[in-house]
Amino acid sequence: MLDTAIYRAALMRRLRQLDTRLHAIEAELDAPRPDDWEEAATEREGDEVLERLGQSGEAEIARIRAALTRIREGHYGICTSCGEQISAERLDVLPETPLCRQCAAQVG
Repeated sequence: MLDTAIYRAALMRRLRQLDTRLHAIEAELDAPRPDDWEEAATEREGDEVLERLGQSGEAEIARIRAALTRIREGHYGICTSCGEQISAERLDVLPETPLCRQCAAQVG
């Protein structure tokens, strides 16, 4: 039997980290633009990178929230595809994963 409290704590900690990072990204994206055209173009390239990081963070937040829901509903650690138990080793590395190793390999 999995000790979901450990995984819940790890997921909540990661959620707080991502929330902090996303707020910093939003603040950077909302910062005023320089008047110089070249500086503005360079900054825009940086903004595109920040936007991709933000999107990646939002996707991870969605996966974490889904994992927290599975914990709350008593389905955590069960593969959402095949219904088999997800190994503790896999959950230790990817606590937000909804898939066992075999199903994840099939998805690609």
